Amino acid sequence: MKIEKYKVSDGKDFSLDDFATNDKGGYKNKDEALSDMNKNIEKIESEQDKLYAQNQKSVLLIIQAMDAAGKDGLIKHVMTGLNPQGTQVFSFKQPSAEELDHDFLWRYNKSLPERGRIGIFNRSYYEDVLVVKVHNLIEVNQYPYNKVNDKFWYNRYEHIKNYEKYLYDNGIIPVKIFLNVSKDEQKERFMSRLNDSSKNWKFSIADVKERAYWNEYQKAYQDAISATASEIAPWYIIPADKKWFARLLVSEIFLHILKGMNLEYPQISKEESARLADAKKALEEEK
Repeated sequence: MKIEKYKVSDGKDFSLDDFATNDKGGYKNKDEALSDMNKNIEKIESEQDKLYAQNQKSVLLIIQAMDAAGKDGLIKHVMTGLNPQGTQVFSFKQPSAEELDHDFLWRYNKSLPERGRIGIFNRSYYEDVLVVKVHNLIEVNQYPYNKVNDKFWYNRYEHIKNYEKYLYDNGIIPVKIFLNVSKDEQKERFMSRLNDSSKNWKFSIADVKERAYWNEYQKAYQDAISATASEIAPWYIIPADKKWFARLLVSEIFLHILKGMNLEYPQISKEESARLADAKKALEEEK
């Protein structure tokens, strides 16, 4: 599969309208895609083992989407089988009073993956240029210098872009995923949650209220992706109307990223190799 068609590394001419939400990448059915995804997952497990053993770099998977786009299911299905020791998942909700007393990146910085690990952000610092922008949630004590205007948002995009360069330069590889779901499909998923008592818990009245801001959110995503896409931290625009294809595509992208890191198991010295041979011999000679 050609993942380049979903990749945005230069936001200059980016338009969200150019990316279909119902693309299936040439796959005829779910079973065909599931088979390929399972193969990818096996390879991802192998690459993660090397990442953990090498203990030099880490990967930060950032997942952004509208409500009901499939973030939780994506994490569950694509990351299944990963070694829990080397995986960290964080979901960011409304900031606490303590978090609001710090800069907007503070709470995310505390949750970055350690070397050798895979970090997953279920929503991220991009919320501070999405929901915060749509609902104008900036408070005076968070930005005491000037009023919130276009320059403020430009600076915030630049802060994010520079932050991601900082992460990359320190061996934390950002992988940014936007699950691009259509408004009609979101409605179908909301209705499914309402019509199935076992899924009622997934539904929130706030979801419907946020849906009223659909166009504003699409504009906010357009602006954020356009302003922060770069060669070292590109965005991947994932068609999310078919959950099975979205999961397959993310598995392809994630595997591609890991393989591109040229991960290897650590090599031991000749002296250490000799000591291991002595240990093996001692074990074999035990009575």
